[in-house]
Amino acid sequence: MAVMSVLLKQPSAGRRSGRSTCSPYTMTEQDTTLALAPRLAEELRDKLIAGELKPGQRLSEAALSVGMDVSRNSLREAFRLLTKEGLLRHEHNRGVFVATPSVASIIDIYRVRRTIECQALAKAYPNHPAVARMCLAVERARAARSDKDWGTVGSQNMVFHAAIVDLADSQRLNAFYAQIAAELRLSFGLLADPELLHAPYVDLNAAIVEKLEAGMTAEASDALEAYLTQSERTVLAAFRELMRGTLPGSKCVRYTARAAESPTTVKPPASFAEDRKAPK
Repeated sequence: MAVMSVLLKQPSAGRRSGRSTCSPYTMTEQDTTLALAPRLAEELRDKLIAGELKPGQRLSEAALSVGMDVSRNSLREAFRLLTKEGLLRHEHNRGVFVATPSVASIIDIYRVRRTIECQALAKAYPNHPAVARMCLAVERARAARSDKDWGTVGSQNMVFHAAIVDLADSQRLNAFYAQIAAELRLSFGLLADPELLHAPYVDLNAAIVEKLEAGMTAEASDALEAYLTQSERTVLAAFRELMRGTLPGSKCVRYTARAAESPTTVKPPASFAEDRKAPK
């Protein structure tokens, strides 16, 4: 008992040195960083879906940390999460950039969209609350089209398709589709003519809603499948046209590099068309 009493009275190493063996401040800061990162990643993902961040754009850690009112550590953790999702890429000694989609990724995105969205429509309840969100997205897209505000038209199109996924009543699908939607908007951001990309689909969206409200879910699903196939072809054709400018010896290399680095889409120079027509 005497030995036990002595042992119980012995101060710990931390107490003998006058220092705590752990730092509550450091642990709290780390916990806060880990807790904030998913929310920050979601906010950045929303910016991608809204078209506010462009493919190849360099992200300023200083500007974003001030704008989002968060620490750089929290922002770096959010960058890490989005890099893991393939939405950002980190380049050593250069920083963090918005990812640029490839042809393979675009094809895969549309394959996933057909699987998820067409099934959600085929099995949808016509009076589902998400139908009202689809209608509202169509109305707002029409108003934006009248103003030739193609960025807003594109954003409302994303809202429309997210509402289609909502018809399935699955939080897991919603979360998964948010990542797909961000990658999809990146592929849209590569195109220099947003009107060509978005204008035809406003009325097609309206036609799908009309079929859904009439209880014609199978017909709505079939219409969406044809629609997505057309959209995929449009995006791939424009993407391949853009990528031709990266061929060695082409004057369009400078254009493509500028388009990748600029936060806004750069229109090709006049020589672009001339180069394409010139005999080889």
